[in-house]
Amino acid sequence: MTSILAIESSCDETSAAICRHGKILSNVIANQKVHEQYGGVVPELASRAHIQNIVPVVDAALSTAKCQLSTIDAFAFTQSPGLIGSLLVGSQFAKSLALALGKPLIAVHHMQAHVLANLIDDPRPNFPFLCLTVSGGHTQIVSCESPTKMKVIGETIDDAAGEAFDKSAKLLGLPYPGGPLIDSYAQRGNPKRFQFPEPQIPGLNFSFSGLKTSILYFLQNAGKSHVYKEENIATVEEQKTFIEENFADLCASIQQRIITILLNKLKKAAIETGIKDVCIAGGVSANSALRKAFEELGKKNHWNTFIPAFEYCTDNAAMIAMTAYYKYLEKDFADLSVTVSARAKH
Repeated sequence: MTSILAIESSCDETSAAICRHGKILSNVIANQKVHEQYGGVVPELASRAHIQNIVPVVDAALSTAKCQLSTIDAFAFTQSPGLIGSLLVGSQFAKSLALALGKPLIAVHHMQAHVLANLIDDPRPNFPFLCLTVSGGHTQIVSCESPTKMKVIGETIDDAAGEAFDKSAKLLGLPYPGGPLIDSYAQRGNPKRFQFPEPQIPGLNFSFSGLKTSILYFLQNAGKSHVYKEENIATVEEQKTFIEENFADLCASIQQRIITILLNKLKKAAIETGIKDVCIAGGVSANSALRKAFEELGKKNHWNTFIPAFEYCTDNAAMIAMTAYYKYLEKDFADLSVTVSARAKH
């Protein structure tokens, strides 16, 4: 029975998980509250917090799984993409364990792991399947032929969907991270109240920068226009009053447009590929409205739809462990010279 200890440290969650022969036995996550006061993740503070958290998190993962470090067959870590300092903490810890115990080392691509989060629990998609992966830093449509063979067939050309959520939330005066808060307030609003434009990007690629600009001007104009004109700019007091009086409807309308952008491209990809097993993954897949709209679209188009459990949507080591398990079966190991990378490599 193959046992793998996996570490995820790409951003501001320190996580460790134990996987035994394809089954997740533990998944421990330590969040970092220090970034809230800054309105975003501060890389240096994230690295320091990882250093503080990684030993107790790994210890908790082993304890929860009732597993001894000496029984681990391989050590896995997130190699890319992510914050370089954060990645280094996880990679060096995994390397040290692998070297000390003479066990294989497995480097995992963070976005590949998000996709394979759909294989952690039953029911699981059959290959080939499509996966819409949406997070704060990435938005992709991935065609998956096997656990180790994937192809990105669509991606954002500028900003990610998660960033669109968080930046819109900031414009509305919400604290970081604002995406989940928009989801919460939107449940009390009318998603058809305000109409925001949908980018006309050819193919399967996404764009969210124009939408963010449109939202900015709409709020600056106190709802009168999506276009910037100096004479349309409302006073600060008028902008504040407009947002306060229409807060829930604004949240619902912004969320609705982001979701339709995502799902319209996913539907196009499913039609072009003819694939009927369709998944979503990544931090934004925890959004309740996206999950509901995705399942409704799946029923309408006769898809088999799959969504990971909430704990496997945001950054977590279980998805790293699951990916490492399949790499272990193919003996796809890394040596101690392997380096981390801040940028994604398809």
